[in-house]
Amino acid sequence: MKAESTRTYLIPEWAEQSAVFLAWPYAEGDFTPWLPAVEKTYFHIAVEVASRERLIVACRSEDHRRRIEDRLIECGADMKRVHLVVMPYNDVWVRDTAPLSVQGEAGVRLLDFRFNGWGGKYEHGDDAAIAARLHASGVLGATGLDAVDFVLEGGSVETDGAGTIMTTTRCLLNPNRNPAWTKAQIEAQLASRLGADQVLWLERGHAEGDDTDAHIDTLARFCSPDTIAYTACDQEGDPLYAEFAAMAEQLATFANRAGQPYRLVPLPIPAPVRSEEGDRLPATYANFLIINGAVLVPVYNDPADRVALERLADCFPNHEIVAIDCVPLIRQYGSLHCMTMQFPSSICVA
Repeated sequence: MKAESTRTYLIPEWAEQSAVFLAWPYAEGDFTPWLPAVEKTYFHIAVEVASRERLIVACRSEDHRRRIEDRLIECGADMKRVHLVVMPYNDVWVRDTAPLSVQGEAGVRLLDFRFNGWGGKYEHGDDAAIAARLHASGVLGATGLDAVDFVLEGGSVETDGAGTIMTTTRCLLNPNRNPAWTKAQIEAQLASRLGADQVLWLERGHAEGDDTDAHIDTLARFCSPDTIAYTACDQEGDPLYAEFAAMAEQLATFANRAGQPYRLVPLPIPAPVRSEEGDRLPATYANFLIINGAVLVPVYNDPADRVALERLADCFPNHEIVAIDCVPLIRQYGSLHCMTMQFPSSICVA
């Protein structure tokens, strides 16, 4: 999986997992107008995860915890695998606030990068403490947690598990993250903390309506050490066409550390899904989640769903492909991968 010369690496999503973590939406949060539909999506995800591995759920209060527990039982979730943890949080997008799992010489470690509300866009005091509070709860066992004084969200980095980190200039070089850091210094940080022997910078491409400054997990994803699935647009009249065409051209120039090009698999984009105000929402199929034995894929009630599911099935021949209705999630500008974080099997979930 990893070159012997590199002793630390970000564990890829397809590695065997012990658990998936998510934070449950609540009545006072941003999803209030669509809460029943959003919770339906959450229950679907929860049941699928708990049928294959442990599920850790953050709840806002004891009453919130009891209600979620009752509903999960009604939905038929395997409650022997469900861990409900009460803690405060602002948002549900734990891909960007939960700790990242890295393998080092001494074993797996959890990294708690600094979180600043996607460049100061939103209130984030409780979200910035999620990693520390989750670790303090004991649910992640004895795995150590290291605080890192560097702003980084989990959705902004992808790894091929073999020494390469892929990210976007629009996010990591944005002055609203680490304004005093140069590109070279950021690459050195990714090398030191995530074991990046090379960093692939996507300079074009973004999902309209995305408020993360072009997180890579909405654009291009490693499916294996040699395959990248990416968001593509074949409609020349679409305002996103030129950006995604330029992104595809750059992806074709990317190679792994051995100099071999990646196999590239285009994922279509659905017809625009719009907010009540008419704004386009960030619906992409690249925001899938790999779990043990399955890939959970966001779908949007669009004919392109079928194409995306078929192409991802080809990328993951040994996984079940499970479609999850994520139209409710993109009402708040995120999708399936954004609201989850996986932990590897080397972390013993209590």
